[in-house]
Amino acid sequence: MEQAKKAACDFIDKYADDLHQLSKSIWENPELAYKEHHAHDVITEFLNKHDFPVEKHYKLDTAFRAEFSTPDPKNKPRIAVLCEYDALPGIGHACGHNLIAEVGVAAGIAIKHAMTSFGETLSGQLSVIGTPAEEGRCGKHDLIVAGAFSSVDVAMMAHPSQYTLARPKYTSMIPVTIRFNGQAAHSASHPWEGLNALDAAVMCYSSISCLRQQMKPAWRVHGVIRKGGLEPNIIPDETELEFFLRTPSEAELEVLKKKVVDCINGAALCTGCQASYTFGDKHYQALLSNNTMAELFEENGRTLGIEFDQREEIRVKFGGSTDMGNVSHVVPSIHPKFYIGTTVSNHSKGFTVAAGTDVAQDYSLSVAKALAMTAIDILSKPAVITRIREDFHRDVPVQGLS
Repeated sequence: MEQAKKAACDFIDKYADDLHQLSKSIWENPELAYKEHHAHDVITEFLNKHDFPVEKHYKLDTAFRAEFSTPDPKNKPRIAVLCEYDALPGIGHACGHNLIAEVGVAAGIAIKHAMTSFGETLSGQLSVIGTPAEEGRCGKHDLIVAGAFSSVDVAMMAHPSQYTLARPKYTSMIPVTIRFNGQAAHSASHPWEGLNALDAAVMCYSSISCLRQQMKPAWRVHGVIRKGGLEPNIIPDETELEFFLRTPSEAELEVLKKKVVDCINGAALCTGCQASYTFGDKHYQALLSNNTMAELFEENGRTLGIEFDQREEIRVKFGGSTDMGNVSHVVPSIHPKFYIGTTVSNHSKGFTVAAGTDVAQDYSLSVAKALAMTAIDILSKPAVITRIREDFHRDVPVQGLS
């Protein structure tokens, strides 16, 4: 299949300028979760021009699915390449989702070109699926519930970073909203008549900060006080906080949730306020990187000159969370990270700049080629999909019982 891989890579090179313009258009028009109308439209228009039958507004208003099948796809692999394209409030594409979209589209058109040119040996089904609202809204969960992955055997995408890793570590994460209700009073003349909800919020925040000393190294709790009162001379009677809780596994997340609830209740008891809290009705699951798929991605990437980070402290480090983790519990998946020419971390203004540079292009398109080559391996070698499924069935119960 070396000829098919070369054809896929050459096809990406042929449209490199167009792909760059697509990424630039998304980068210049950052849109928040579930409001990615511009990105939805420019990506689907691009795919239409490459003869993809595109279903716009697929399951969700700003999601889409572009699908291509060879004449006889029955019992053949069904591959999904995923795109993300939402931005962050205030700092735009500081997570580089414009590049994720570009990589997904580039890999998609390259795989389709190879399937069209080598259909006798690359039969199957290809979907390019646009997945909105990754940032804080867990959009892929909504797509899973809606059945978007019921006709998919494997899923793949790649995420820009400061590092290049085939098997990055992503944590389980759940948000919690905390409210304290007290009693308003004049802060100077009758403070004893009040129940200070801001004190409760501060005490809760401080208790969680103290809790970190007893947290495992890979656990994370971080939050903000969203509502802290109205005026200095009114004892606040209502406050609100929001925290994200992260752990490497679902079982650990349950332990951490209980510890945080104790901090909430303790702050209420000390201040005489009433506490209420609501954990998110959906949460981000830890990423399961399919070993066979990751190995193929690494092998293909190395032939293209991609250098994977070998530093142990980077390979074992847990980062943030992704709703691709949810997908990885439903179908075998990979979600490699890739270097884009900067050491600045994601979710910073510096990374926003880096995601829009020309420098990021070569790195991004090399990864798109590696994904396309990996898909070609899966389509052309029947034994590969069997190994992928065996990995998946080993991984999922282990994650559930850890």
